[in-house]
Amino acid sequence: MTDHTTTTAPMPGPRTPTLQPPPEQVRAAPTGGDLGEQVTQGFWERFEGEASRTGLVTIARRLPAIARQVWGTAWRADARAAGLVAVLQLASAAMASAGLIASLGVMQKVFAGGATEQRIRAALPALAVVAVLLTLRGLVDTGISHWQARLGPRVRQQLEADFLALTSRVALTAVDDPTWADEVRRANDRGLYFAKDSVDKTIELASAVLALLGAAGVLGILHPALLVLLLAAVVPKGAASIHSIRAGYLSAVRQSTLRRRMLQFSWVLYERDTAAELRASNAQQALLDEHRALSARITDEEVALGEHQSRAALLGRALGGLGMLATYAALAWMLGAGWMPLATGGAAYLAIQASQSALLRLVIAAHRVFENALWVEDLNRFEESCRARLPRTGAPAPAAVREITVRDVHFAYPQGKQALRGVSLTLRAGKKYAFVGVNGSGKSTLSRILAGLYEANEGTVRWDGTDVREFDAASLTGRVALVLQDPGHWPLSALANITIGSGSITTADPDRVVRAVRATGADRVIASLDRQWDTVLSPQFEGGAELSDGNWSKIVCARGLYQQAPVLVMDEPTASMDPLAEDRLFRAVLDEYAGPDTITVLVSHRLGPAVACDQVFVLDQGRIVETGSHQELIALGGVYAEMFETQAAAYRVGTATPAGHAPAADGGRNET
Repeated sequence: MTDHTTTTAPMPGPRTPTLQPPPEQVRAAPTGGDLGEQVTQGFWERFEGEASRTGLVTIARRLPAIARQVWGTAWRADARAAGLVAVLQLASAAMASAGLIASLGVMQKVFAGGATEQRIRAALPALAVVAVLLTLRGLVDTGISHWQARLGPRVRQQLEADFLALTSRVALTAVDDPTWADEVRRANDRGLYFAKDSVDKTIELASAVLALLGAAGVLGILHPALLVLLLAAVVPKGAASIHSIRAGYLSAVRQSTLRRRMLQFSWVLYERDTAAELRASNAQQALLDEHRALSARITDEEVALGEHQSRAALLGRALGGLGMLATYAALAWMLGAGWMPLATGGAAYLAIQASQSALLRLVIAAHRVFENALWVEDLNRFEESCRARLPRTGAPAPAAVREITVRDVHFAYPQGKQALRGVSLTLRAGKKYAFVGVNGSGKSTLSRILAGLYEANEGTVRWDGTDVREFDAASLTGRVALVLQDPGHWPLSALANITIGSGSITTADPDRVVRAVRATGADRVIASLDRQWDTVLSPQFEGGAELSDGNWSKIVCARGLYQQAPVLVMDEPTASMDPLAEDRLFRAVLDEYAGPDTITVLVSHRLGPAVACDQVFVLDQGRIVETGSHQELIALGGVYAEMFETQAAAYRVGTATPAGHAPAADGGRNET
């Protein structure tokens, strides 16, 4: 049973580009004035420093839109908490303004004519009002803290849930795209953090705005000229603060390359994956020396930054002090000239202090909100792009399939690599097929096309005559049990690692589980664990177990068999198994699971399993170059026969490997 003309094509020869000898010494890290000069901008640098190079006018113009965006998220997360925080902020600001006005009444009574005892007694009612307002404001601020503490975690919860729901469902081609890979890390590391942090920063900004409006309003009532003088006192300090923030951001940008490299050196010095080789090769000292050199350069940069910020702060305080001196001098002159009563002057002093604090808070908070908002907008753009790359929806895929036809399928990865070039074949229920070929020939890509993980750029894949693009993508993948060579090692119980392929980690069909684990040999692996089915398959957890690659392969194969899907595709899952375990597994799959209603596909560069299959497809450079049974292909004497003879020769005692060939690798990761 063949579907297209059998052809023979020569195996591609190895390409050996010219390689010049390396130099005796190389730089382990960038050198020169700019600490990041040799590395392109990383995602963590994209917006850091952008706000530091943006003027205050631009920030002020964009603040309303930013506030609406942040509070829209907060409202969706917890409308009650968001509403109460907003109302309580208004109440707190109103009480602060009322407190200043009440303080003015106290001053008028204290500085009025008459005996001291009478003036104090007359001021007591106003003092009582001030005390009540301070108490109420304290209670309101406590309420703000309470509801703000509730709002932040709920915002985080919603943001993370939305983010993971999108990123876990985007098409596999998106995940293969290096641009998307960079975007998802940036959105996770920066976008989510700053989106949650923006709520607190916006609340701080709103608090500063309301406090400033209240204090400035009182000050304007007392004498408008004081507002102008107040700016002279506050702007230098605010400018110095923003200058320090800018310097910090720009320094972080300059350092980011070295910091990333230093973190990498830190990780390899303590991570478990590199621990054995680190100790076996005595590489510690070389890595420690490089870490120390990188750390010294970063330390020098931090010291220089600290000194620069100290000078800026000193200048800001000096200019601000002069401005404040001018403000108080003007206030004293007004009092001396009789333009303002002494009692009013005392209230003006309190209003100046409150306005100064609020204005400084406002400048810094606005800058930070703008910086955060850049990341939030980036997160929103990324999530929109994810929505555009979600798999298609449609009718549910059928529970059974009798025939899958692939016609003239072409597929290229996002990087531009052409993986399949006009592949055509037919697969029928009850038959067993093998995809074979050298690494990079297109075997795994074709298996993912069959599983619905990739959609062909050209050509069609049909189930019983229906184009798979008419089916819901999620239901289609659920009808295919795809077992991979490098699958996920879920940090779950042994039982959950079997059942997860069917969409559950909390329920199981005991009979199906037992049948699957016995077929793959995973039953002996699980029986040897301390807690057997309940053992977590990760050494990172208390009581967890670490499996060899070969034993993981048995678990993963059992996971695929447990699904009992109408299409079973095993993409080199036995590369880490020993020969006996591999033979037992394939016998069980081909004899027990490859029933009359199942389409079974074995993908391998080792040809032993292909012998028992009904049809073998030999792929080379994205094309099917030979098709037939094992006997037919051996008789053909083409690519398959040459591959088979090369592998078989490696196991014949006293027989040399054919010239120009090497025995096929068997994975190199046998069980221990």
